[in-house]
Amino acid sequence: MASMNGSRTVAGRVSLGAVIAQLGRRRPVFHSEADLQHSFARALWELSPDVHSRLEVPQLAGDSTEHLDLLCIGPSARTAIEFKYFTRRWTGTAGAPLEDYALKGHAAVDLARLHFVRDIARLERFCRRPDQNGLAIMLTNDSSLWTSPGVGRGQTRDREFRIHQGREISGTLMWAEGAYPQNTCTLRGAYPLDWRPYSELHGAGGEFRYLAVSVGPPPDGADDGPTQI
Repeated sequence: MASMNGSRTVAGRVSLGAVIAQLGRRRPVFHSEADLQHSFARALWELSPDVHSRLEVPQLAGDSTEHLDLLCIGPSARTAIEFKYFTRRWTGTAGAPLEDYALKGHAAVDLARLHFVRDIARLERFCRRPDQNGLAIMLTNDSSLWTSPGVGRGQTRDREFRIHQGREISGTLMWAEGAYPQNTCTLRGAYPLDWRPYSELHGAGGEFRYLAVSVGPPPDGADDGPTQI
């Protein structure tokens, strides 16, 4: 299957790498996912004040409504962004200004993988406009997410949802070999996964990396997703 990655430019104005670099200058770590979302929007505004950011934007999906984490609206293009912030336990002081952090450990790494893949599928539905791309971003200090599973891991229930460095995900992914059909996720595109460094802090759990997956609009004007309101 051919890759259907979208642009890594936010709202047609600034590269994702530039926003991440700006973000990391002051915020090497975050208190929560909401903190990450707000800080990302602030860093984007600092680089490109003509891009407007909107948090928790509703998207119509049939008779129900889903919510997009962040919509970035530029003069001629838009970017839909979904965030995941998955942490292991870490405490320390960091940032500018200095702040104390006490990150909790999230034990369900398998569910973190599932939810990230679901974010990609959601963005495939949300990004129907030819002027809109999508970005699924995960930031974590849990190295098991970016590390390839060792020999002998066997048939874990999240095997098809693994998002370690160098893997490509595409097609229909089944949870526990299809035993839980509600977790089956079908992707329209093919997405190579490339983890990149974000920050390096002291102590165990002090290394943070991020994964960004770019999603483009469907080919030939296909219409298969919700409408923004």
